Amino acid sequence: MDNPFKNLFGNISIFNSSSVNSAVGIDIGSSSIKVVEIKKKEGKAVLETYGAIALGPYADTDIGRVTNLPIEKIFEALKEVLKQSGVVTTSSAFAIPAQSSLIFSIELPGQVKENEIPSIVPNEARKYIPLPINEVSLDYFLFPKKESSFEEANNLDVADSSLQKKEVLVVAIQNDAISKYRSLVNQLNLKSDFFEVEIFSSIRANFDHELSPVLLMDLGASRTKLSIVEFGAVRSFHTINRGGADITESISKTLSIPFSKAEEMKKEYGLFGNPSEQNLTDIIKTHIDYIFSETNNVLLGYEKKYDRTISKVILTGGGSLLKGVAEVATSNFRMDVVTGHPFSKIKAPAFLEKVLEVTGPEFAIALGLALRKLQ
Repeated sequence: MDNPFKNLFGNISIFNSSSVNSAVGIDIGSSSIKVVEIKKKEGKAVLETYGAIALGPYADTDIGRVTNLPIEKIFEALKEVLKQSGVVTTSSAFAIPAQSSLIFSIELPGQVKENEIPSIVPNEARKYIPLPINEVSLDYFLFPKKESSFEEANNLDVADSSLQKKEVLVVAIQNDAISKYRSLVNQLNLKSDFFEVEIFSSIRANFDHELSPVLLMDLGASRTKLSIVEFGAVRSFHTINRGGADITESISKTLSIPFSKAEEMKKEYGLFGNPSEQNLTDIIKTHIDYIFSETNNVLLGYEKKYDRTISKVILTGGGSLLKGVAEVATSNFRMDVVTGHPFSKIKAPAFLEKVLEVTGPEFAIALGLALRKLQ
């Protein structure tokens, strides 16, 4: 498995190591596929094309619904979106979805040497992975040692680095998922030399070298993914099994309307409300309140464990486009809340600026993949 932490925050304006001149990032989600193609031009990343396709119709169901398609159907949909978007490059990068991966941290004794960690991680990881260890691919990242304060530096017991535990972030990916994506690469005659867990792609697209702890909140169709990032490293990762499709389903059932109509109303009115249907806001808010409540528990747990305060929340994913969600998030978290603007990292035609700003959060993962491919 290729190192998911390599070049996480590489400078996207200067390309020195990659021989690739163009790349397409491919994000196969639970309800849609997103693709973004970029190229190098005068030392900068330039948008070539982008596109998305709903997966619902390929499962004979509604647009916006969560799907679990066989590889053959995913191939059909991916082939179609690449064709419709006019993607021409074969140099590609795929995102591994959160449900096919596991991200967690382990603590090792301070006396452990770095060259011993590769042999220790698999044994420690068995405690966290609900699968036989030979069914996953592992990678890890050793967090930098915590800097001692002035008072701690004068305490020999604390200052002794051999007594400080080593914290290691571990990533496990199901081998079946890797095999599935390799199959797609071969069937589509693409070239792909790495697969990356989606959260790392999203971080690359949404962050600008923030140093203090920041929460990246990815509001997807089937789930909400929470990543607390500090100094460019994922310190905590959690998944809430509720997303945009759950909201639409509740609207559909409560108001006794088709799923497609519920999806339309959700996108049109969001949390701002529909004068002709007062219950709409309450239905949506019930789900948003649950997601935010769970998120607050994660934030409090992190702050208690590390004695660090989260400074900002970045919203991304299709759910971040829900009208009013940013305002509610600001009121709930009582901190700076911004919606990610991934396309600001690359050059694009001026007439697309407004469109890309609005749709950007949906394409963060695909763009992050393409950026890494060019680094």
